[in-house]
Amino acid sequence: MIRSVVRGYGAALPKRVMTNKELEGVVETSDEWIVQRTGIRQRYIAGEGETTASLGAEAARAALDNAGLTPDDIDLVLVATSTPDNTFPATAVDIQRRLGMTHGYAFDMQAVCSGFVYAMATADLYIRGGMAKRVLVIGAETFSRILDWKDRTTCVLFGDGAGALVLEAQEGKGTIFDRGILTAHLRSDGTHKEKLYVDGGPSSTGTVGHLRMEGREVFKHAVGMITDVIEAAFAATGTTAEDLDWLVPHQANRRIIDGSAKKLGIPLEKVVVTVDLHGNTSAASIPLALSVAASDGRIKKGDLVMLEAMGGGFTWGALLVRW
Repeated sequence: MIRSVVRGYGAALPKRVMTNKELEGVVETSDEWIVQRTGIRQRYIAGEGETTASLGAEAARAALDNAGLTPDDIDLVLVATSTPDNTFPATAVDIQRRLGMTHGYAFDMQAVCSGFVYAMATADLYIRGGMAKRVLVIGAETFSRILDWKDRTTCVLFGDGAGALVLEAQEGKGTIFDRGILTAHLRSDGTHKEKLYVDGGPSSTGTVGHLRMEGREVFKHAVGMITDVIEAAFAATGTTAEDLDWLVPHQANRRIIDGSAKKLGIPLEKVVVTVDLHGNTSAASIPLALSVAASDGRIKKGDLVMLEAMGGGFTWGALLVRW
């Protein structure tokens, strides 16, 4: 059977680093409070000329270089983002242009922080359906542009960045020992919309709006929703937490990450954590974390890796891949 195998990875971050100490001069907060509640110590903030598309294109080039490929080898560019450069065209089309691609096709996906998991699952379907041989899957965000910098409950949490993977169609035997995506499980429940949303948009207000969040409500639902889809992935593949080499979660909050791992019986030494470095970069957080862990040698070829995320809407999902 056809499997969607990870061929390469890459990442991109803005030049500016904003520490918790710097945030103390922006809103009433403290480094101690932020670290204790979230695990975040710093985040990257996009500056002039740095956009979702520019960061996404930089991550894409890095992933192509890592894979030993060129844009000519890519059939589809798929971008997960909630902060596009323009209402239209899709950021994916802009990145396609920046890469010098005039073939294939490109589009965006919007599932907020779950976007990269949704995009990976979608790319897998296009590959297994024969509509693409190689897909560039990108998570890219500039959440600093939709933050209310007077709201200390949200502005301390988010950062900017981009990460990318190249997926390639390869033959597998149809077992859990195949390299590539083994299973994906996606969920959403729109009744939770008001708990995490942006209070603007082209059709509703004609403005960009700002991010609004009921933090306690999000935290209350997060661990249960995350464990639900991870357990579904285990059941679908006949695997268990003991079989996992790595859990790469959405980097939203250290307490959510630790709580989910504990509930699932996954040792913390098997969990990739970058929230301290990047903050919450929404759809970019998982590919950024993957890039860090693959670059430093933790994630190796043949490792069994679980990706999971939860985002506004709510949306949530998990994907099991053999690296």
